[in-house]
Amino acid sequence: MKQLLYILFLLFLLAACRENKKDQFARLVQEWQGKEIVFPQDMAFTRFVTEQVEYRIPDAEYKVLIYVDSTGCTSCKLQLPKWKELIAHVDSATNGSIPFIFVFQSKDDKELRYILKRDNFDRPVYIDRDNRLNKLNQFPQEITFQTFLLDQDNRVKVIGNPVHNLAVRDLYLKQIAGVQHKEILAKTTLELEKSEYDLGTVKEGTTKKQTIAVRNTGITVFKLTGFTTSCDCTEATCNWKELQPGESGTITVSYEAEQPGDFYRTVDIYGNIPNNSLMLSFIGTVE
Repeated sequence: MKQLLYILFLLFLLAACRENKKDQFARLVQEWQGKEIVFPQDMAFTRFVTEQVEYRIPDAEYKVLIYVDSTGCTSCKLQLPKWKELIAHVDSATNGSIPFIFVFQSKDDKELRYILKRDNFDRPVYIDRDNRLNKLNQFPQEITFQTFLLDQDNRVKVIGNPVHNLAVRDLYLKQIAGVQHKEILAKTTLELEKSEYDLGTVKEGTTKKQTIAVRNTGITVFKLTGFTTSCDCTEATCNWKELQPGESGTITVSYEAEQPGDFYRTVDIYGNIPNNSLMLSFIGTVE
């Protein structure tokens, strides 16, 4: 019960702080724009944690650095299937000229190896057991701001995680390939049945589904850009791509209970609405 109250308190703080997200993002962009990222010497890359590979960071026009620290849920942070999708998309637009540099801290090599094998993620990864990269650069603590698009001199061009935020994804694509990923649409407003859901108790290894009602309350069509989730264990789907003014639809969110304990997961809905997204949050307990 105390843990659940603590989660509810965090939700309250999150709701109170959401207005400051823009300010935080602006401050970090100003702080990190043009900053040089320093890489440790003699970085030893591996596949699946244990298999040594010969890999040197290429001298490319652009490169993407993905740093993942060891705090919290490792699988939630990695979201490797989404990275594979993004890499395939970037490769197709650039003929594979953009290297993606993955640097993971590991609190449990066995768990990390299992996740990499499970998701068939065979790209070279640097396991930073001594936290060398972070000590050299002092990255922001929030995972949203631990991914960077770098230029040829390892200076930051874009900060932000493109698999967690579709607007950041658009910035990456525009910078890398001059791709304007979305058309400019007039804003509308989207009304949610509610934005916070308690999924209650979920049995480990099972999937809990929640249906969310949404309605376009604006005067122009709402076009869905997509969804992002805070964890691979959470998925959002719907059978529509747009809603006319006054039209309603439903979104189905599925949560796969992976390990016992209290959980907090989020889903962001993207489209032509103020701030470009709306967030849904889900709490509960896995037993």
